[in-house]
Amino acid sequence: MQDKSTQNSAKADFRRKPEWLKIKLPKGFKTSQVVGLLNDKHLHTICSSGMCPNRGECWGAGTATFMIGGNICTRNCKFCNVNSGKPLPLDEREIEEITDSVKSLGLKHIVLTSVDRDDLADGGALHWAKMIRSIKNNCPGVTMEVLIPDFQGKTELLDIVIAEKPEIISHNLETVERLTPSVRSVATYRRSLDVLRYVASKNIRTKSGIMLGLGETREEILQTMDDLRDAGCEIMTIGQYLQPTKSHFPLQEYIHPEVFEDYAMIGKEKGFRHIESAPMVRSSYHAEKHIL
Repeated sequence: MQDKSTQNSAKADFRRKPEWLKIKLPKGFKTSQVVGLLNDKHLHTICSSGMCPNRGECWGAGTATFMIGGNICTRNCKFCNVNSGKPLPLDEREIEEITDSVKSLGLKHIVLTSVDRDDLADGGALHWAKMIRSIKNNCPGVTMEVLIPDFQGKTELLDIVIAEKPEIISHNLETVERLTPSVRSVATYRRSLDVLRYVASKNIRTKSGIMLGLGETREEILQTMDDLRDAGCEIMTIGQYLQPTKSHFPLQEYIHPEVFEDYAMIGKEKGFRHIESAPMVRSSYHAEKHIL
């Protein structure tokens, strides 16, 4: 019997996307309001930097993902569209400006993420803590997910973020173990699992995500699910990899929506509290629902 993931896939073509991947551009008052404020304050969101196809839907629902620590990453992952190189020094004004933006937009839930800051002794952990604390102190009622880097696996740095008690701490595996060395820079599959396991051991809800279409097999995806559950991860996202440019990791295939639905059912059977699995799903998709 032919593997369902092969049977319902389409051969990748960087120039042409299947019908199920047609993206609706974000529009509407809330979208204009968010874009205007971000431009005025020179803030960064992974919604824009990562070219997320769901940003209009999320902004309309009162959710946004802010990227802290600047917009230049010290790593050069082959799937990511964020600029890499030598980052600028941390800007403390970023904390106040993001806090003010959350209040001005009347957001209900936010996701904080960051570039990797391997240039800093603490990996930016103290900046993370200040940002979380500012939101909690100044934006009562706003819930929060933090999508953190691996902090090179140093538990003392993870503890700095954990101490601020965000509702969810997320860290993405991005892909299966075999493909990790080709797709991610510096990060390792096992280290990322260890990060998730450590956070889960502190009684904080953990979340992770992967992309499909990089050349992974069905068996590898199921093993990744098992590895995440074994690490105590409660929430998982699965989405289609979309190659940002021709210089990024080559797209291998477009996965049919039925295959994503199949993985969603399997994930529920494996015990994930929430699993978002569809072509357009990104790590922050429906994030506001994952705190329930």
